[in-house]
Amino acid sequence: MTTRIALVTGASRSVGKGIALALGSHGWTVYVTARHQGPLDETAQSITERGGRGIAVQCDHRDDDQIAALFARIADEQNGRLDLLVNNVWAAPKGFGGFAEKFWQRPLSDWDTLIGVGLRAHYVASVHAAQLMVPRGAGLIANISSFGTRGHLHSVLYGMSKAGLDKMAADMAVELTGTGVSAVSLWPGLVKNEVMQGFMARGLDNFQGFPLANAETPEFIGRVVAALANDPDLAARSGHTLITAETALDYGITDLEGNQPDSHRELFGGGPLY
Repeated sequence: MTTRIALVTGASRSVGKGIALALGSHGWTVYVTARHQGPLDETAQSITERGGRGIAVQCDHRDDDQIAALFARIADEQNGRLDLLVNNVWAAPKGFGGFAEKFWQRPLSDWDTLIGVGLRAHYVASVHAAQLMVPRGAGLIANISSFGTRGHLHSVLYGMSKAGLDKMAADMAVELTGTGVSAVSLWPGLVKNEVMQGFMARGLDNFQGFPLANAETPEFIGRVVAALANDPDLAARSGHTLITAETALDYGITDLEGNQPDSHRELFGGGPLY
């Protein structure tokens, strides 16, 4: 089978890195982006060591020209082919030290990162991705969103950006109907990333009431993304917001230690999603 091509934005650590590594384990060629080259090179090297091919591209997703250059490079190097875009990049507000303050106590410039990067940059990347995918009649655009769409989580702007990602996937899917390209939004649960592992090393067993023992590893999310990209019936999910723990059950996916992470749907009010 021809090697498939993916772009995972914000892949120097946490969820983005885990997704990129999981795709590498499935033999994908994976372009990974971040603002800082060092950790990004490590991600690319690990992808290659797993049997895929990792390509690190330093990119500031606040800059439309850098995003355009990124996609131009992929088009040039891969003969116009891109099979998967994972919109994951995120930037903390200036002076960020945790979401402890109320929205009226925070500077208006928080908008520039939480919406400018957390939502707008994903839209810009999706436009470029669709321009490569639609002519080929195949592809998946996946947004990494959050339960912050459903209930208050972290901050007002955080929730706004995540709700926007879900609506974006839903409406993109309408306009992509019949093209062979799909769009979905994903809600991971509590993620056992580098920060959470540090908490566990200090003896903490929960984070804000959520048990850390059964939190999702970043690679678990990557396994779900890979399964979606492989699904011949992917079009039936296009436009939907999907909870990673529940979608994993559909595909028979477990986490790295064989455990089945919990869905937090009921904790955030239950009910249907987009």
